[in-house]
Amino acid sequence: MRLFSKVDWQLLFLICIILAFGITVLVSINSFDFPSYLIYIISGFILFFLFSQIDYRVYKSLDWFFYFICIVALAATFLFGQEIRGSTRWLNLGFFSIQASEIIKPFIILAFSGFALKLNLKKVKDIGIFVFFSLPLIFLVFKQPDLGNAIIYIVILLSIFYSTKGNLIVLAAGAVFGALASPLIWHFFQDYQKQRILSFINPASDPLGVGYNLIQAIVTVGSGQFIGKGLGSGTQSTLRFLPERSTDFIFASLAEEIGFSGSIFILGAIFFLLLKILLAAGKSDAFGKSIAYGIFSLIFIQSLINIGMNIGLLPITGVTLPLVSQGGSSLIATMICLGIVSNISKSRSSPF
Repeated sequence: MRLFSKVDWQLLFLICIILAFGITVLVSINSFDFPSYLIYIISGFILFFLFSQIDYRVYKSLDWFFYFICIVALAATFLFGQEIRGSTRWLNLGFFSIQASEIIKPFIILAFSGFALKLNLKKVKDIGIFVFFSLPLIFLVFKQPDLGNAIIYIVILLSIFYSTKGNLIVLAAGAVFGALASPLIWHFFQDYQKQRILSFINPASDPLGVGYNLIQAIVTVGSGQFIGKGLGSGTQSTLRFLPERSTDFIFASLAEEIGFSGSIFILGAIFFLLLKILLAAGKSDAFGKSIAYGIFSLIFIQSLINIGMNIGLLPITGVTLPLVSQGGSSLIATMICLGIVSNISKSRSSPF
């Protein structure tokens, strides 16, 4: 049992519950894709156990290495990636493809947690250094274009900044500047990104075009009512009225089949998973706390964006629901992150 001494079994139990819901809905609406996805599930668990056994404090000295990996992965995608539906997000590695912007998320968290530990984020100069090294990652993923992950990167970096007691006045000033600059940022959006935002404001303006996905998602969620239509009986998802039913709109598919009651249950499981991450952060040292806050923000913001766009409260972006949506790269990144959390949770906060 010493081999599994750093496994937080409560955390693993929550992971299995959430993942089981995703698998069940996936098989009921799109069973043909499950065998290939099973490879990612098995790989994810292997990586979870592997990273749960590695003392998180060894990552302190590897921050520049992780940062280099992130830059190279995003640059390679930008230069050599496959263009699918107007976006260049995938690297073809021969036998399989990966979405680099997903895979590198745990390494962004590790790299910038290490940077934050070495900098004094109460000083304007050090804040400038932190921001300077953040910008290439955000720029490269924004240019794919991938607005959803660009937003996620920003939230992750802000959470690390906050967890290391960075200067909140500077942070607030940056937020005000960002709000004022938002009209200028609009001009850098791709046409389809602008259309998604406009269709979110008024989906009925083009119900068969850019507003179609949002309308179908809302209809799908509502059609499940309280107890749902039953597994495999969701007409919106099984008859393919709902696009991307196993990835971006998996929550709508889930709500149609298991209803409001089932949706509340999965939301509760995600809530307790997030709570578990915060508890791990609370008993750790500064480095572990920064990592745990970064992982918390990653899972929280992805869940918020995905569920928000499924119920019509946020514009549509290509953001998956962690552990629920079908997506190999996203699942691998999430399981690595949670493996690290498991180690933080089971480790003492004494110096390494």
